[in-house]
Amino acid sequence: MPIAQILLFGFAITNEINNVDIAVLDHSKDATTKEIITKIADSKYFSIKQVIISEAEIKSIFEKGRVKAVLNFEKEFSSKLIKNKQATVQIITDATDPNTANTISNYVNAILQQYQKQLNKDASFVYQIVPETRMVYNSELKSVYMFVPGVMTIILMLVSAMMTSISISREKELGTMEILLVSPLKPFQVIIGKVFPYIFLSIINAVIIVLLSIFIFNMPVQGSLFLLALESILFIISALALGILISTIAATQQSAMMISLMGLMLPVILLSGFIFPISSMPLPLQLISNIIPAKWFIIIIKGIMLKGVGIEYLWKETFILFGMTLLFIAISIKKYKIRLE
Repeated sequence: MPIAQILLFGFAITNEINNVDIAVLDHSKDATTKEIITKIADSKYFSIKQVIISEAEIKSIFEKGRVKAVLNFEKEFSSKLIKNKQATVQIITDATDPNTANTISNYVNAILQQYQKQLNKDASFVYQIVPETRMVYNSELKSVYMFVPGVMTIILMLVSAMMTSISISREKELGTMEILLVSPLKPFQVIIGKVFPYIFLSIINAVIIVLLSIFIFNMPVQGSLFLLALESILFIISALALGILISTIAATQQSAMMISLMGLMLPVILLSGFIFPISSMPLPLQLISNIIPAKWFIIIIKGIMLKGVGIEYLWKETFILFGMTLLFIAISIKKYKIRLE
């Protein structure tokens, strides 16, 4: 555990950004804009994911979650820079993660200023490239827009997993496991029976969290409350199934609690994208983050609450969560069968 902790903290905790996916909308398409785009693409901070051709695509590309920012170069950029000594670049960022959005804006500004210095080095006139920043979904950069979805995910994940992680291991410690072994119940019936009651307790937790976030922290819900409820139930079942999996592996309640608490808390906080951008982490940690259910639920909840998108934009994340849930239940049943033998 200490080795895992130092590696996670050392590589995952960073306020820097690297390889952030951005899109470019170049109305001008002249030599100057191409040179600026090349400089941005050549930096280690950004990766140009897509080149769009109209402002109508900006909303769609943000809703799909493909990019974190869009650079919008105005028409006749080069000629305005020469004629008026000033041209404008609009930096549009996805501010559902306000820290990342602010960092992206600062990094782009730094690259533009560096290019401007080179441009004015031997010039008789001072050319000025003016960056205009626009934050979408969170124009005031409220940190609560980032923390509420993350905290909701952590609470549902840890509490749900901890509740079920001790269920089967408790039977072993109390000596009542033999009753289940000789009963006519099949393994999948025992597993479902252990999960089912905790679903209602976890739903109560989810309802309380959502009500507090709306009425206390003024968190908006732009999308469907019904879809939010369904996605929350899916995530809850996924967390409960993971807890049951831990319970079938752990020999005692104490070991089950340690695995569910210490083994899940760090990955959920560090590798879910809740606080630290996943794109800035080393590739192995980026790959590991894909098996963290919390990562996909945070994308879903931000999409529904802040962006107001529907299932047509969140089907991939929903499918992944559903697949993980089935996998956890299937492995739990298999592990339980081994103990029956």
